[in-house]
Amino acid sequence: MADVNRGNRPLSPHLSIYRPQLNSITSILTRITGNALLIGAILIVWWFVAAATSESAFATANSVITSWLGDLVMFGSLWALWYHTLAGVRHLIWDNAAMLDLGSAEKLGWAVVIGSVVLTILTVLVI
Repeated sequence: MADVNRGNRPLSPHLSIYRPQLNSITSILTRITGNALLIGAILIVWWFVAAATSESAFATANSVITSWLGDLVMFGSLWALWYHTLAGVRHLIWDNAAMLDLGSAEKLGWAVVIGSVVLTILTVLVI
């Protein structure tokens, strides 16, 4: 039975109470990028299947993937891949009970964010 003397207090902490922290944002982004990578993977699989199917199917898939929107999706997928990879490395570090203090966790968060941007740009420049 609920406590009737709670007054007008919230039942649990929520986003309107806490200021977003880097660790919470990077955690949410890890989940988002993991799911978003499916979009890029589906497009690439579609491209391969179209190439194996017919010339017209490949022409359609290729025109979508090489369009400005396709380029944008592929660039975003590349960033998501680097981000998700670096976030996974961060979690491997934490799984070894290392760098769990707040200062080190903050540095790892920035390393994931900055590292993913730098690696994405380097990948685009090399390819």
